[in-house]
Amino acid sequence: MSNQLGVSFESRAQSLLERRGWRLVARNYRCRGGEIDLIMRDRAGVLVFVEVRARARSDFGDAAQSITHGKRRRLVLAARHYLLRRPAARCRFDVVTFDGRPPVAGWLPDAFRADDL
Repeated sequence: MSNQLGVSFESRAQSLLERRGWRLVARNYRCRGGEIDLIMRDRAGVLVFVEVRARARSDFGDAAQSITHGKRRRLVLAARHYLLRRPAARCRFDVVTFDGRPPVAGWLPDAFRADDL
C-alpha cells in the first residue's frame, strides 16, 4: 500500500471512530522498532492503540489476517514506549480494516492483548 493510500485509510478510520465519540490523541506514533497508526480515547476514557489495515484482494487473506505475530509485537513495543511517558489506567489494541473494492470498513475491538504474545 502506498504511503498516500495508507494516510487515506487512516483518515477514514479516524473519522469512523470519531463518529463514535472517540477523540484523537496521536497519529503515526513512532519509536525505534514500532509504529502505531492512531492513538485514540474512547467514550469511556480507555486509551486505544489502533492499527489500520487495508486489502483490495483476499488472495493471501483479509486485512485482519495480515497482522502477523511480528506486527503485533512491534505494536506492543510502540505502545509500551508511549505509555512510559504517558501512563494510562486502561488501554487496549483495536484494528480497523478495509477489505475489497470498494473497501468495506470493519472494526475489531480488543483485537489482541499484549500478554498474548
